[in-house]
Amino acid sequence: MKHLHNIKASIIITIVAAIMLVSQQQIFSQRLMDQKINTTLPAIPQGHDIATLAAGCYWCVEAVYERISGVHSVTSGFTGGHVKNPTYEAVCAETTGHTEAVRIVYDPKKITYENLLSWFWRLHDPTTLNRQGADVGTQYRSGIYYHNDAQKKAALASRTEAQKNFPVPIVTEIFEVSAFYPAKVSHQDYYRINGQKDGYCRMVVAPKLKKLKLEK
Repeated sequence: MKHLHNIKASIIITIVAAIMLVSQQQIFSQRLMDQKINTTLPAIPQGHDIATLAAGCYWCVEAVYERISGVHSVTSGFTGGHVKNPTYEAVCAETTGHTEAVRIVYDPKKITYENLLSWFWRLHDPTTLNRQGADVGTQYRSGIYYHNDAQKKAALASRTEAQKNFPVPIVTEIFEVSAFYPAKVSHQDYYRINGQKDGYCRMVVAPKLKKLKLEK
């Protein structure tokens, strides 16, 4: 019996060691990729517009908008800060003033800016200041960053309308967009690439997509 127990213990240790090795290899591969490749912003096709939104962790927001018809591309990154080319680590340390955001290139003939904002209010809780679920910090604040006067007007009107659906005040900031800095390559298309392999994707992103009926 003791011998059988030792065999089981050895198997468990071997499995744990294998998981840790795979995890370390994945981390090394991601770091190597980030060092070799810089994220570039996708080109904007003729007739397309840009929307810049922040609603908590950009992996969640990116995964939602990548599934919306009429959206051409979604880039995760940072905006609203006072430091040029901030790193993810610096943003998380809350030393740069940036928020995690997404830059959405969309076709206004297929989806309007107002429709994008409709999804925005549904995909997160705009009443929690500097927080979305367990993600806490100024980098997770809710924000709409307009690119022109028409977007500003639409954003303000949309926030007023959305307030009717919440019992407490919405804290979403609405400002003119400032410089947008793309996040590192390993943070782009995060859910599409990692999916169920990643704990955060399984516990946070996937349930959100299911709730919004966007999981494919």
